[in-house]
Amino acid sequence: MSNAQLTVPFDEAMTRYEPIIGLEVHVELGTNSKMFCSCATAFGAPPNTQVCPVCLGLPGSMPVLNKVAVESTIRIGLALNCEIATWCRFARKNYFYPDMPKDYQVSQYDEPLCTNGWLDVTVATDDGPQVVRVEIERVHMEEDTGKLTHAGGATGRIHGADYSLVDYNRAGIPLIEIVTKTVIGTGPLAPAVARAYVAELRDVMRALGVSDVRMEEGSLRCDVNLSLNEPGAGWGTRSETKNVNSLRSVERAVHSEIERQAGVLDGGGRVIQETRHFHEDTGRSTSGRSKEQAEDYRYFPEPDLVPIAPTRSWVEELRAELPEVPSVKRARLQSTWGINEFELATLVNAGAVELVESSIAAGVDPAAARKWWTGELLRVANERGVELADLPVTATQIARVESLIADGSLNDKLARQVFEGVLAGEGDVDVVIAQRGLAVVSDDGALLAAIDEALAAQPDVVEKIKSGKIQAAGAIVGAVMKTTKGQADAAKVRALLLDRLGVSE
Repeated sequence: MSNAQLTVPFDEAMTRYEPIIGLEVHVELGTNSKMFCSCATAFGAPPNTQVCPVCLGLPGSMPVLNKVAVESTIRIGLALNCEIATWCRFARKNYFYPDMPKDYQVSQYDEPLCTNGWLDVTVATDDGPQVVRVEIERVHMEEDTGKLTHAGGATGRIHGADYSLVDYNRAGIPLIEIVTKTVIGTGPLAPAVARAYVAELRDVMRALGVSDVRMEEGSLRCDVNLSLNEPGAGWGTRSETKNVNSLRSVERAVHSEIERQAGVLDGGGRVIQETRHFHEDTGRSTSGRSKEQAEDYRYFPEPDLVPIAPTRSWVEELRAELPEVPSVKRARLQSTWGINEFELATLVNAGAVELVESSIAAGVDPAAARKWWTGELLRVANERGVELADLPVTATQIARVESLIADGSLNDKLARQVFEGVLAGEGDVDVVIAQRGLAVVSDDGALLAAIDEALAAQPDVVEKIKSGKIQAAGAIVGAVMKTTKGQADAAKVRALLLDRLGVSE
């Protein structure tokens, strides 16, 4: 086995190396039209139906800047505590990729719109929640590329594919790149910090309403840069894991890359500066292309677009319209819901804050909403390897289940089976209950018949109960619950049982 294939267990790697991370997050803005033309931006349209001479880069076509995209970028910069430039401009970034119709990308180079910001994130530790400040280098505008589909291979990647197809519908969609400064000093928290940062960014984008930030659709993508620092030595060589498309994968990408690079260094090898591809199925990455030599993109000012010079009055007007930022909102909700920092951190780390909030708005008790989202539903999300928000369960459905529990039609055990059916696509709450026959058995006659059957089968238990050993009633209650397949109210069964035997608590 080569050094490049060796890995070191994470905890062991943390005893010898300090991880240094940097994150580049790309956010597609939710504008109706593209950055420099009027083509639609709707996701899922037939390939190459939302294109025009401008976004295809045809000779003679001229770009016109999307004002809403500029406004959205300023709002993002303000929400991330950035300085907003009084003057900036676009540049041409020249490189060849088959998904770039012009063979250059209109981006911002040395004069971005937003610089020097920060975002605080909270991560759970054994000593309680810890706040980490992630400093932001820049927020700049550019246009997205097209999308390649590699066909005929087993992995969906270009290696082993028979041919590739390109869809230019996405080419030209407004894209914002948010680049952090180097994040050091996080130690073994590095994977959790990376995930928390991307999650917090996603929440900020949602609060601003500038993007749907659907990672599964590519409207939010993260490039993870990582190197390992040996004590007393200079910074190590970094790798860049490209286009990681889920919060869970961001955390796993940092974790696995630490293990891989530690294996290379422990084996006497040298970490190569390269891009890497993360594989969801294995949780590991493979080599992409070498970046040993700095690439010369031959940047020069975009000659077809005038500079951008936001007035201070416009910037302050946008600042005044900013919504409540997620961190402030969470503090308010913590007070309103009466929960402690650990409970809040649990909700944040699970991505459940907005889900709990919407459930409460639908009429669910706050404690019950937290219980379902951070209990049964989080367990299912983890098993499926998806985010909580991606589960096909709504706040309205949780409210319906809770109302049925409140009126005695369901108990917690049956409710879990209801959610199991909803998650399996069997229909809405009432449909699942009817099809699975999950309603609580509340008929006294049916329960008494089951009690009598259990008493007849366990006469020795009857004598114990009558002699004052009330705790023995649990055996009869358990037998009735088994007979009714868990569809009886245990408390009601116990009360009927003791009444049947003429025994009081």
